[in-house]
Amino acid sequence: MSTDTLAPASLHIDDTTADRLFREARTTAQFTDTEVSDEQLATVYDLVKWGPTAMNIVPLRILAVRTPEARERLVAHMDDGNKERVANAPLSLVVAYDPAFHEHLDTLFPHVPGVRENLDGVPEVRDGMARDNAYIQAGYLVVGLRAAGLAAGPMNGMDRAAIDAEFFADNGWKSMLVINVGVADGVGTPYPRSPRLAAEQAIAIV
Repeated sequence: MSTDTLAPASLHIDDTTADRLFREARTTAQFTDTEVSDEQLATVYDLVKWGPTAMNIVPLRILAVRTPEARERLVAHMDDGNKERVANAPLSLVVAYDPAFHEHLDTLFPHVPGVRENLDGVPEVRDGMARDNAYIQAGYLVVGLRAAGLAAGPMNGMDRAAIDAEFFADNGWKSMLVINVGVADGVGTPYPRSPRLAAEQAIAIV
């Protein structure tokens, strides 16, 4: 296993873009009052939907919690440390996955006939596939929000079962996390930037 220092190469995007998407972007808890429009949200989704998922199952589902009544219902199921954050955010997204993703595979994965039928009788397999791939898509979503000039505050301190019963009883979606979205107030957090591991600490080469 190599332990030599891994020197970074040049990127294929400019430094300003790299900073916006990664190096200077922060997990945000403090937002301005600027509204996040439905059009902005659709634009972000139309970008991140192109990220790869296994067999193109794209299981990510998003509930945009905008109205005061819906926000109250969501706040009730957040952990105490997250209640105020959700209550005050311009927009909160409940990021979920659809265990019934296979119903769309005739359209999404047409070059392999029969996949939808093969997955129909194995709900536990579908659940794992959907969850794993939706978490991948959630990462794309955070970067897509940043690409649209928005800031994101993902959190997972919540009662998922209660949220599912509250919002997803009719469609069977399963919640994974909540992302608060808006325009950052300053850097969006009172905390200093935390360090990250170096490449040689996180990459093993054999």
